[in-house]
Amino acid sequence: MDLGISGRTAFVLGASTGIGYAIARQLLEAGVSVTIASRHNVSLTTAAHRLSEFGDVATLVVDATDESASATLNNHFKDDTLDMLVVAIGGSIRSTFDELNDTDWEANYALNVLGPVRAIRTLVPNLRRSASGSILLLGAAASKMPYKNQVVSNVHKAGTLALVKTLALEFADDGIRVNAVAPGRTKTRLWLDRAATMAADRGCTPEQILEEFSQEIPIGRFAEPEEIASVAAFVVSERASYMTGQNISVDGGIGRGLL
Repeated sequence: MDLGISGRTAFVLGASTGIGYAIARQLLEAGVSVTIASRHNVSLTTAAHRLSEFGDVATLVVDATDESASATLNNHFKDDTLDMLVVAIGGSIRSTFDELNDTDWEANYALNVLGPVRAIRTLVPNLRRSASGSILLLGAAASKMPYKNQVVSNVHKAGTLALVKTLALEFADDGIRVNAVAPGRTKTRLWLDRAATMAADRGCTPEQILEEFSQEIPIGRFAEPEEIASVAAFVVSERASYMTGQNISVDGGIGRGLL
């Protein structure tokens, strides 16, 4: 499918690995000039090298959880026109409520809520210069169906839903669409590291841990990052021009809610 975005520009925050990397590749293959960003220079450089075979890719080292991020983004983009902003950062802490302290809550808030807010607030002027700006955030299945022992990300990813709905209303007059995709369990570094840790504690293999968690998924397996990215690329493209304020679940059916 021609996504109708060849020749456009995109910024993908959190693109050195996982879902963000897969989204950047999809956009590059659709003819978009993409700037990818991460807080880790080494992994970012590696990602850019791999992505360069698919199109025009630039890099920016920035940590959205740091208050200096706004200045970094301003200095890089200046008065450029930006057509698409994808914020593919976020994460969870697997812990009971009683085990969490203020630092845990504040750090996860900075990653899941404040980081995306900083990026959007800084780059909205660039998006307003576009004829059809689009913002895409990375939600989570937990925003609609909270998981036990993941209260921090449950709360903050629910906040992503509220942010998307509100900004879709506020930016509509500027011609900017705002949406989110909500992945379920996906083979990202977060889950692979978690599986390795749990496997070491239990004396089994990471594959056995992933199989155990797959039993709750109707499709019966974890998603590949590319499966989330395919939906994300569509939502941010001209083919979804009448879609805004939405949180699209791509979760293998694990979410049981009607809404």
